[in-house]
Amino acid sequence: MDHIAIVGVAQTGYEAKIRNKTNYDLVYEVTKGVLDDAGLSLADIDNIVTVSNDFMDGRTISSMAVGEAAGGHDKNISTVEGDGTFGAFYGAMRVLGGFNTTLVVAHSKGSEGSLKHITNAMFDPVYHRLIGIEAISASAIQANSYMDRFGLSEESFAMVSVKNHQNGFNNPYAHMPLNLTVEDVMKSARIADPLKLLDCSPVSDGAAAIIIANEEYSRRAKTRPVWIKGIAHCVEEYFLGDRDLAVAKSLRQASRKAYEMAGISRPVDSIDVVELYDAFSYMEPLWLEGLGFCEEGRGPGMLKDGITLMSGKLPVNPSGGVLSSHALLVAGLARIIEATLQLRGEAGSRQIPEAKTALAHGINGPCGQSHCVWVLSSEQ
Repeated sequence: MDHIAIVGVAQTGYEAKIRNKTNYDLVYEVTKGVLDDAGLSLADIDNIVTVSNDFMDGRTISSMAVGEAAGGHDKNISTVEGDGTFGAFYGAMRVLGGFNTTLVVAHSKGSEGSLKHITNAMFDPVYHRLIGIEAISASAIQANSYMDRFGLSEESFAMVSVKNHQNGFNNPYAHMPLNLTVEDVMKSARIADPLKLLDCSPVSDGAAAIIIANEEYSRRAKTRPVWIKGIAHCVEEYFLGDRDLAVAKSLRQASRKAYEMAGISRPVDSIDVVELYDAFSYMEPLWLEGLGFCEEGRGPGMLKDGITLMSGKLPVNPSGGVLSSHALLVAGLARIIEATLQLRGEAGSRQIPEAKTALAHGINGPCGQSHCVWVLSSEQ
């Protein structure tokens, strides 16, 4: 890959309901913040990617409502409908394709819509949508498949929720830091068996932005550049019944490609910190398996052995992850931002000492139908 880097990051705090700001306000806030962070002006930005969703925003061509707030006037501007990691992927390709800089911004106000109905709309309209399946019930099917295949327990998933909500106390942007026990998670209300309330991420409002620059412009920024060493994405079958939900096939393929680009052969020995998309507690161990950090069925054992704790060999979601803050479309971009802060040594009380290589991850579609993997480094 050519040398491209993340030179600016910004995010709002994540809250249950941000009533005093519109999507336009949120996008303007993080656009101004990311320019300030990078020490660049809008004149230095020659390409903009917005991440939005018509269903979420309740309007057609929702990107048009925030383009001006993102600085898109008289500039090349395009949009991605999906998780922020995919918007950033497109932004990185724009820089690799000849632009000097790309500003990527994502926003979400999940509090203003019905996510049950919105996520129901991603399923097949003839066979599946009418039975009422949506993100939570589909994920419950995946959790059951994962448990049955490898003989896993609900308690092993509850441990993930305990860890990540506790990590959220170290993150000033987190929506829901909580002191929990496994018993607290197990006693919380059952939403869709085996998923309980505290196995599920909250619905958060917020926005985030990053600036990706070529080598020349990365030297102009005032921040320490975080170099993009490998990026890849992969998607598998649309129908849930056509997929083996107990394994993350598309994640395995995407991560292998990203590792190959980054020159990594043993990720568990090469990566210092991981920020992955854990919308539900079972996802963290399942995605760790797909990322090649352990064998299939061994994901929960990594936490049990202390490997994924902040003090462990491979800290996972020191920010609290998506379980602590889940602004749809924004959450994956937040993972990239958190990984960037780690490599800049600016993660505050969630900082992992001497972190030099980080992995960020996002998903699209039901049950991780599509995955996007980023390998980032503080060293060029």
